Amino acid sequence: MNTENVKLSNRAYIAIGLMLFALFFGAGNLIFPASLGQQAGVNVWWAVLGFIVTGVGLPLLGVMAMGYSGAKDLQALAGRVHPAYGFFFTVLLYLTIGPAFAIPRTGTVSYEIAIRPFLANGGTDMSQMIFLVVFFALSLWLSINPAKLVDRIGKVLTPLLLLSICALIVKSLVTPMGAYMGATKAYSTV
Repeated sequence: MNTENVKLSNRAYIAIGLMLFALFFGAGNLIFPASLGQQAGVNVWWAVLGFIVTGVGLPLLGVMAMGYSGAKDLQALAGRVHPAYGFFFTVLLYLTIGPAFAIPRTGTVSYEIAIRPFLANGGTDMSQMIFLVVFFALSLWLSINPAKLVDRIGKVLTPLLLLSICALIVKSLVTPMGAYMGATKAYSTV
């Protein structure tokens, strides 16, 4: 398939953009900014600017660099340094974002935030195991067919994610945790 001849509709661009947003948006993007804003106090807008540059700008630059490079995958991109480097870097990166760090963290954080607070006595190991099996089975179904990623994530999950985020924002504006306070020591130098 010659990618130069592919014409995408505006709806396809929106769906792909929403899919990329959902793939990059993690628990840290929901939890960290609230903590950051609370600690920054009256310097919240400087903290927001720093978070946007590092938490949004750098991943966006990474996607743009991959697209601009014309490389078909990460190994081809990293292989420009040296083929062996391309292979080992790719394996190391996939292990890092997969079984070594991200997969266990994703399952644990999802259980700790979404399920455990609602269980009597904080749940059991068995309740966590059941949740993790269901959670990762659903994750597998969503990602097993790369051709359907845009449809499943970009057109279904991301709109639900955005509605949830909007609901949280509205809730925080309607019933805030309190008034602005002074910045903590780490954020008071601005």
